[in-house]
Amino acid sequence: MTFLADLTIRSSLIVAAGLTAHALLHRRSAALRHFVLAAAVGAAGAATPLNGALPAWNPFPSVARSTSPRSAATHPTDAARSHAARATEIASAEAGQADAKQDSSVDRLLSVIWMVWIAGVLFSAAVLLAGFGRLARIGRRAERVQDGPWVRTTEEIAAAYGLRRRVVVLQTDAPDLLATWGSFRPRVLLPLDAREWRDDRVRVVLWHELAHIRRHDWAVQIAAEALRAICWFNPLIWMACDRLRRDSEQACDDEVLDAGVRPRDYAAHLLDLARICRRPGRAWASATPMARPSTLERRIAVMLNPRVNRQSLSLRAVITTMALLLLITLPAAAFRAGQSVLRPLEGAVYDPSGGVLPGVELKLEDAGQIKWQATSDAAGHFEFPAVQTGHYVLEASLMGFRPLRHELDLRSTRDWDRAITLQVGDLRESISVTTPRSATPPSAVPPGPKPVRVGGNIRVPRKLQDVRPVYPASMRDAGREGVVPLEAVIGRDGTVQSVRVLSANVHPDFATAAVDAVRQWVFSPTLLNGKPVDVVMTVTVAFSLAD
Repeated sequence: MTFLADLTIRSSLIVAAGLTAHALLHRRSAALRHFVLAAAVGAAGAATPLNGALPAWNPFPSVARSTSPRSAATHPTDAARSHAARATEIASAEAGQADAKQDSSVDRLLSVIWMVWIAGVLFSAAVLLAGFGRLARIGRRAERVQDGPWVRTTEEIAAAYGLRRRVVVLQTDAPDLLATWGSFRPRVLLPLDAREWRDDRVRVVLWHELAHIRRHDWAVQIAAEALRAICWFNPLIWMACDRLRRDSEQACDDEVLDAGVRPRDYAAHLLDLARICRRPGRAWASATPMARPSTLERRIAVMLNPRVNRQSLSLRAVITTMALLLLITLPAAAFRAGQSVLRPLEGAVYDPSGGVLPGVELKLEDAGQIKWQATSDAAGHFEFPAVQTGHYVLEASLMGFRPLRHELDLRSTRDWDRAITLQVGDLRESISVTTPRSATPPSAVPPGPKPVRVGGNIRVPRKLQDVRPVYPASMRDAGREGVVPLEAVIGRDGTVQSVRVLSANVHPDFATAAVDAVRQWVFSPTLLNGKPVDVVMTVTVAFSLAD
């Protein structure tokens, strides 16, 4: 749910800034307004992915507070702690039951919200994909125009625009489709009777449609439609998409007028085309139709107004717009909703038998940096005060136990209460087997086991029977050396239950010699709180030749 809230806040903030700038630039050209709004929509879509790469930002630090009195308490004495524990035991149980009921109701509500949002996303995406499928189906049935005035005029205008992408003109069987779609392989889709049009209309249509291609309007509009499918509940995104379509059409109209077409002639062509293309604009949402009846009146009024700014987009305007958007996007991307309330992250540490473990060192990392450190007390309890919502890495270590590194997300109230179980640590032993290059047998003095520092209630096993690996004669005669990493499981009775080689880059003769020796080892049982347990031992056997 935090993801949805963050997405809504970030996208709304950035798109609202874009719409505000769009309104302030009403006297500027349509090309500039379109670029400002398109950049804002793109920044809104990129803000959520950027959130994972930026450090968290809390714009309301004064509101942050801890919801638990434990984080504000001083260090009490043991006697005071015991009296306080008795006094608060009943209150804590009742509060826990109330919190559990409240969390259950909140979780059900959040589940409903998630389902509604996902259903809306799937429906919106299905509508958009259906439009793509319809365009693809019409394109497959269409006939490619390869000669005549359409091809000649397309090549002429493409050269004037400086287009390097090859534009394909398709004659469709749809009577009301005049649109452009595609980015890397752009296509101009013509209605059924387009071959009968006069040359002046052909030129006007191609000036307009190729302007869409040069400006990459189709890619911008589809990106905006994709964001609207995700944020279908956000009216600001709908407003931005509608204004993007309107400004892209007006910017292309300005390109046609700048090419020398008289405004009255162009308006007459648009009126005739609007009679042909009567289908509503949403029917071709995945394309950029030229003559949408819903916007025709405004477009004609603008093109007949000689005082309208029709300047093209300048490099200075692009740089200024991007710089201002960065000032808005970066703080919005770093913002995380719901982080103004802080809670202590607390819990207890146990061993595999269920006993508590005191003296465990714990670290909590945020974005790769250690933010908090704590040590479990005599009851195994630990606490990190004032931890906010987010993604963290928790580390726990105690001598004699395997280090723990666990990633966790703090979202709902129950996430701040943790139970940690540390597993018995691994035993490690390294053996070096050296033999002279002659036939002299190797020394029979076995190395002693590597001591293991054990904390808590573990008693480390002692090796009762040791068998030293024998250097394989075939490897000695061949002058070869090697290192064999092994992993052995010592059972509860102290015998080696299994041995496996950890590397594939080991000669079989070396592996066999090392495994045969380790299998014969016998240890005293490993005891955890007085009970025997299995333990894993890592053994490294190095075979080397002495000169």
